[in-house]
Amino acid sequence: MLKIYIARHGQNEDNANGILNGHRDMPLTDIGINQAHELADGIKNAGLTFDAIYTSPLSRAKRTAEIVCETLGFNQPIPLDSLIERDFGILSGELVSDIEKLCAPDIIKTDTITYFLAPKNGETFPDLLERAHHALDYIRAEHADGSILLVSHGDMGKMLYASFYNLPWQDTLTKFHFGNCELLLLAEGTDPHQPHVVKIEQYNH
Repeated sequence: MLKIYIARHGQNEDNANGILNGHRDMPLTDIGINQAHELADGIKNAGLTFDAIYTSPLSRAKRTAEIVCETLGFNQPIPLDSLIERDFGILSGELVSDIEKLCAPDIIKTDTITYFLAPKNGETFPDLLERAHHALDYIRAEHADGSILLVSHGDMGKMLYASFYNLPWQDTLTKFHFGNCELLLLAEGTDPHQPHVVKIEQYNH
């Protein structure tokens, strides 16, 4: 059986400053580096091993994956372009606090995040879900069984989850919070309502 784990990157400078990053490529903060070490320790303490570790090409995910690899004594992570974060279009670089003002009524609000749905020149969630399908198809073609780690991003991680469990993307956005350096499990026969394998303290959304 193939088990796919998804980790979100650690806090980066845009996260800390309340800026919508998307494809912006700011580095991890000191908190983000510590979160990556906490993720790696959580993986090690849980006794998890991986046959391969893939990462989004953006530096915040790549550095998180590298720290996990260093802790586990693993080779360097494998870049996989399809794991990149959602393209936020013209909202890249805007303040998180301005989402509702800029995007209402095309939003979905949760207790922790306000999701914008149709950014000009960016990806919609149906677009992102389609990309998640392709990413998982690639992983399944490369690995018939074993355990694989994907280091990705908040919105992309949610759509990978929705794709694997065949859940409506709208429901997945509101089902759980996927914080920095938290770890989710995708596996046949597991409960999609209990997603987290590793949860850690959060400093932003």
